[in-house]
Amino acid sequence: MPRETILYTRVGDDGYTGVLGRERVPKYDIMPEAYGTVDEASALLGVARTAVRHPRSAEIILEVQRDLYAAMADLATTPEAAERSGVRLGQARVAWLEALTDEIADQVDIPPAFIVAGDSCAGALVDVARTVVRRAERIVAHMHHQALLCNPTVLQYLNRLSSLLFALSRLEDKAAGVEQFTLAKWEKRE
Repeated sequence: MPRETILYTRVGDDGYTGVLGRERVPKYDIMPEAYGTVDEASALLGVARTAVRHPRSAEIILEVQRDLYAAMADLATTPEAAERSGVRLGQARVAWLEALTDEIADQVDIPPAFIVAGDSCAGALVDVARTVVRRAERIVAHMHHQALLCNPTVLQYLNRLSSLLFALSRLEDKAAGVEQFTLAKWEKRE
């Protein structure tokens, strides 16, 4: 039986890709770099979702992944096209992240020192995703400063998401029953 869905188009073989509002841009353009990095963060969150132990963590991560799809659509849309079609990620989602971060922070102890990732497998995976979210935030900030960002809420969302993921990683460490390994002070390393 022949397959109906073809998973390749050959359209990008010239090193260009389509975005909403422009015909084609190089694949290394800041727009595909931004939504590609958000996609990478979402994929890493999917890996983390398979390992989490706290009863709410998987649900929270899945909800974030859904938001990240909306963010990717906004990042693939030029400001001109967004004027016609609108944006997808709203301020209510930023408020949701803030409330959730506060709720989780009340459930964990955050030591007043640098925390070294890796106390639990799930916590470490969430921390890796957090670092990719931070990279995405830097790229999106660059887009914003070049007036290429159609929805500034995406930048705010990524900023708050990294805080949520920090708290969620600590929650996962707690659920695994491990203590936080911290660097109480900077030490000279020789």
